[in-house]
Amino acid sequence: MLHHRNDPSEAYRRVDFDARVRGADSRQLVDLCLEQVVGSIGRALHAQERSDNSAKSAALTRAISALTALQMGIDMTNPTAQSLAHLYQSARNAILDCVARFDAPKLRTIRQDFTEIREAMLRSIAA
Repeated sequence: MLHHRNDPSEAYRRVDFDARVRGADSRQLVDLCLEQVVGSIGRALHAQERSDNSAKSAALTRAISALTALQMGIDMTNPTAQSLAHLYQSARNAILDCVARFDAPKLRTIRQDFTEIREAMLRSIAA
């Protein structure tokens, strides 16, 4: 934990994240959470390759936090609400499993799924 307090890139990431949250509307917050899931899983995979358990744990925790935020933000009146809730909970459970027994292929699949979801959302906003 102390390592992350002294890590300049983590400090910058935190400041950037906080600033983006303060000025965001609901779609931007969803995008930010999706970005956090994708980026955090990527950092966890990289940390595993470097045998950096502290960074891996921090990254997985951040991914779980982003998924929790996504779950809490679901509009339950939306027809896709139950599907989203199931998707987010399944991803959250899989990442929690990877805390105890790291499964890189599973994490890569989750990362790819959330990358595709984010890209589709961004395309729909741009259209």
